Amino acid sequence: MDLLWSELTGGIPDGQHLAVILIRLLAATVLGATIGYEREKAGKPAGLRTHILVTAGTAVFILGCLGAGIHSNSDAISRVIQGIITGIGFVGAGSIMKRETEKNIQGITTSAGIWMTAAIGVTIGLGGLGLAIVATALTLVVLRVTHWFERRTTKRKERSDV
Repeated sequence: MDLLWSELTGGIPDGQHLAVILIRLLAATVLGATIGYEREKAGKPAGLRTHILVTAGTAVFILGCLGAGIHSNSDAISRVIQGIITGIGFVGAGSIMKRETEKNIQGITTSAGIWMTAAIGVTIGLGGLGLAIVATALTLVVLRVTHWFERRTTKRKERSDV
């Protein structure tokens, strides 16, 4: 029974560490959901669930490393973060499509959004909740303001082409 308890509480030495883990995972879930909800409302393929899983998943990678004794100032955690960035790059690349019949490429913003939510998840995992909140707010501003700006510019261009 002691072995089972030891395995179940591995990386969680006490109640304070458990609280830190819960706060960080909850924060990753909420911030990922915030960006995902915006993407969902915009009708994008990567929405609420995708962004939650990316932020929470990257936070879990970092929390798992920290729980295993890899310190945030070590080369080992840097390699884990590099691996996350590379892996998320492949996920993002999968969301980019070139349309055969059109001369446009779609999905770059989706890819960048996934990459940004991964960065937010890593930041939360490392304990930078304040930075993650600011980054999430900035991401939402960029997605909303640029969308509004793009629509206005397209309407002006269409009126001038007539």
